[in-house]
Amino acid sequence: MYLRRMTTPNRDVAVFTTIADLHSYLADARRSGATVGCVPTMGYLHDGHASLIREAAAHHKVVVVSIFVNPTQFGPSEDFERYPRDFDRDLAIVGNAGGTAIFFPSVEEMYPSGARSTIHIDGVTEMLEGAQRPTHFDGVATVVSRLFEAMLPDEAYFGQKDYQQTLVVKRLVATSPLEAVNRATITVLPTQREVDGLARSSRNVYLSQEDRADAPVIFRALSRARMAYADGERSATVLEQLMLDELSTVQRLQVEYATAVDAVTLLPSSVFADDQHIVLLVAARLGSTRLIDNLVIDPTA
Repeated sequence: MYLRRMTTPNRDVAVFTTIADLHSYLADARRSGATVGCVPTMGYLHDGHASLIREAAAHHKVVVVSIFVNPTQFGPSEDFERYPRDFDRDLAIVGNAGGTAIFFPSVEEMYPSGARSTIHIDGVTEMLEGAQRPTHFDGVATVVSRLFEAMLPDEAYFGQKDYQQTLVVKRLVATSPLEAVNRATITVLPTQREVDGLARSSRNVYLSQEDRADAPVIFRALSRARMAYADGERSATVLEQLMLDELSTVQRLQVEYATAVDAVTLLPSSVFADDQHIVLLVAARLGSTRLIDNLVIDPTA
C-alpha cells in the first residue's frame, strides 16, 4: 500500500496492489462504521467514470476504484496490449471525484494460478456482444467476481453504455454462491455523453479526427428510433431499419448490429407491447475503433 496526496480536493487516495492490504484497509473502515462503494474499471478514466465515483461517494464513506486491464475479456485479435493506460491521470480523476482508494493489482495478483477457470453466465451472453466476442463475457464475469472478492463492496456502480455487461453482472450477483459477490447491490447509471451525443469511452482516444467527426451518427441512429417509438412505432423491424438508414449516412461505418430487443432478456420481438421495456443497441467500427452504444426505452418512466 502507498499514499499520494491530492492537492484537489486535498484528499489522500490509498493505492493498494494486493488483496491482503486492501482487506486490511476495508476491515479498519468497517470497524468505524463505513460502508463501501466500488467502481470497477480498466483505467484510462473519463468523465463517465468520474460520475460513477461521485455517485458512490455521495452514498458511501469508502469508495474503491479498481484499475485493472483484464486479459481474460480480450479476444486474441483485440486491443489488450494497446489499451490506453495512464495511472497518474487516473489517480487525479479518482481523487477529484471523491474516491478514497484505488485497487491496482497485477495480473498475477488477480490470477495467481493463471486464468485456468472462468465463470459462464447463461441466457444473456450468447447474443449481440457475446456473438461478436465469444469469450468476452466469461472474462467479464470472472474478473468481476474476483474484484468483488477483493473490494468487498456493499454497492457497485456501472455505466449503462455497456448495457449487456450490466445484465451479466446482475445475473452473476444473483447466482453466485460467494457472499462477497451476492451481497453487493448493483447500481447502473446513465451513459455520459459528449455535447454531440457520442458516448464517453476510454477507446474514444483511438478515433482519428475524421472518425471523431463521424462517430455521433450512432447516437443519431438510436435517437431516431427512440423518436419513432415515442410516435407510436412498435415494430422491431421498422425501428431497426430506421437505425440502419441513419447509420448508412456514414459510408465508412461498418455496422455489426443495430437492433431493438427486450431490455431484460435481450430477446427479439416482432412487435413490442406498449408496456414492454426495450433497448436499442448498436455496435459498429470506424477505422480501427469499435464503438457500442444503446438507449433504453422504459414506457413507465
